[in-house]
Amino acid sequence: MMEVTTKIKQLALAGLLLVGLSASAQQKKWSLQECVDYALENNITILQGENSILNNEQNIDAAKGQFLPSVSGFVGHTLSLGNRELFPGQFVDRTDNSTNASISLNQTVFNGFRLTNLYKQSQLNLETSKLELNRIKDDISLNVVNAYLNVLFNIENLEIAKAQYSFSKKQLDQVRDLVDAGVQPQANVYDAEATLSSDLQSVTVAENNYELALLSLSQLLQLPYEGFEVEVIELDNPSSELMYNNASPIVSYALDNRYEIKVAQKNIENSALNTEISKSGYLPTVSFNYAFGSNVFFTNLIDTEDSFFNQLNNQKGHRFSLNVSVPIFSQFQNKTNVAKAKIQEENAQLNLKQAKLDVEANVQRAFTDAKAALRAYEAAKSSLQSQEIAFQNSQERYDIGAMNAFDLEQSRLRLVNAESSLINAKYDFIFKTKVLDFYLGKPITQ
Repeated sequence: MMEVTTKIKQLALAGLLLVGLSASAQQKKWSLQECVDYALENNITILQGENSILNNEQNIDAAKGQFLPSVSGFVGHTLSLGNRELFPGQFVDRTDNSTNASISLNQTVFNGFRLTNLYKQSQLNLETSKLELNRIKDDISLNVVNAYLNVLFNIENLEIAKAQYSFSKKQLDQVRDLVDAGVQPQANVYDAEATLSSDLQSVTVAENNYELALLSLSQLLQLPYEGFEVEVIELDNPSSELMYNNASPIVSYALDNRYEIKVAQKNIENSALNTEISKSGYLPTVSFNYAFGSNVFFTNLIDTEDSFFNQLNNQKGHRFSLNVSVPIFSQFQNKTNVAKAKIQEENAQLNLKQAKLDVEANVQRAFTDAKAALRAYEAAKSSLQSQEIAFQNSQERYDIGAMNAFDLEQSRLRLVNAESSLINAKYDFIFKTKVLDFYLGKPITQ
């Protein structure tokens, strides 16, 4: 009986340990770096980009193979049955068996450098795919950082809402004591209760916003929302030191290093190769062919035919051929292909110009937004300091009966709005500076 009890206790302890480990796994809090790393490893768009790279690698192998000769073998057997007219007016029932076997080799000697340019193009497509994948990774990283900061922003808003609710609750208790002591009228209790209800509603709204921000981040990471939590980062209050003095160095760096610029440059090279490939249609094509084969023939009308393998050996032979194909008139196809390729080349040049304009405009806009966000943050700090002093004075006046509950509530609402404005300005400025770091190639997860 004691052994059974001991085993039950051991099983219960093991079960508790498993439950504890499961709860611990569910309570894992994701750091910013972990969120970004997970997105880069599991995002479907990134995985598709990686598959595109694998596909382009196969295209390179295929382009290499075009330089090699093609080799093919052939074996065929023909059986013919029925009457044949051997001589005019003379028919005979004839059965023929004919067997042919051969192996042939075909090699392109020259085709206007088309194969060479196709091979270069396959290499260029691989480089472009890698650059495009890096661009996608950058965009996804920035989106994850933005979503993560939005969660932190809503966490701080929720903390303020809860703090205001706690304050209102204490205020209600204080008013009730004063009313019970006959110092304040009963109406002040109703005002305090209304304020408490309003603050409870604010807590509910803040909780909903936090959950929505968390849901957005989990969906971006393609993770289950249940049990998903993030690690709270203690962000220091930003200062003007985070701000860059001039947008020109950022623009210059971005134009030299941004992946969208490099992709546009590769597209120009690709379009130039397309033009050369189209021009190859004007040039002659030279090919070499070699074949080795033999045949065997049997018929029911002849009984002196040699054996199968003897015929196969005696009738073997080699065939060599060199073919030259010279284009004379292609129904304007070559002319049209070259003209289209040149148009695409001009479009690629225009796309590069547009990409540079877009990058420059985005950097300038981000720099202007960051400056505006810094000014808004500094103004929000100053406003909060003023509202804190104003509310403290209002509280003191209310305590001595020099201010009614309505005016005190208005002062408190101005303080709450100032606190919310400061948090909003803080995270807005931090993200705007992260965007500038992004264009400068600096880590945005630090």
